[in-house]
Amino acid sequence: MTAGKICVREVDLAKPDETVQVAAQRMHSHNVGSLLVLNQFSAPIGLVTDRDLAIRVVAQGLDPTDATVEQVMTQSPESVHEDTSIEEVLTRMRSGPFRRLPVVDSNDKLVGILSLDDVLNLLIDEFHEIGQLLRKESPSSLADI
Repeated sequence: MTAGKICVREVDLAKPDETVQVAAQRMHSHNVGSLLVLNQFSAPIGLVTDRDLAIRVVAQGLDPTDATVEQVMTQSPESVHEDTSIEEVLTRMRSGPFRRLPVVDSNDKLVGILSLDDVLNLLIDEFHEIGQLLRKESPSSLADI
């Protein structure tokens, strides 16, 4: 399984020059915890999360109507290519630590975003299927032990 197969393809975006208040309102209305910022070639150049808003705006006493996304976003976020294996994605997430990674194509153009929750849901589904297979193939006499 690869990052490109399980990533969310509809990604909410922000512009670097918009205020964090506008970005926060978009997060709220779209029910998301992050927004990606792209350059003119659709390559990720920033990531702003709800945590960034709390730590870099509210905790610092910045005015959300004046502060811009560019001021508080994580610059040059770590990304993975769409053909990156899920095992490698998990390694990258643990080494970061990152909860979300932009997924890009061979030209570094955004194709989606992959969250730790997406990977965990995949693993839960895989383990559930393995459990069903084991129950089907186990001799009934072993089930009573």
